[in-house]
Amino acid sequence: MVLMEFSMSPLGKGESVGKYVSRSLEIIDKSGVEYRLNPMGTVIEGEWDRVFRVVKRCFEAMKKDCNRISVSIKVDYRKGHRGRLNSKVASIEKRLKRKLKT
Repeated sequence: MVLMEFSMSPLGKGESVGKYVSRSLEIIDKSGVEYRLNPMGTVIEGEWDRVFRVVKRCFEAMKKDCNRISVSIKVDYRKGHRGRLNSKVASIEKRLKRKLKT
């Protein structure tokens, strides 16, 4: 299983790129992969090929009307482990004995 954090933004489209990011979130949401949106990107969880297919669909959608795109991808693979979107945070909260802002 893979946790992948990625950020994809068009360049040259002004300061606010929410219009483009929201398209990607629509693709991610409809894909059925588990995900968490954060202020700097999105974390998705699934099998390697599946999560990369989702990111490729986001890229293909963005390149339709964006001539330059910045993409950052970080991957954490751990054999046989599912549900890490929640369990990684829960593990830290357990150690701290309190809820964190997520």
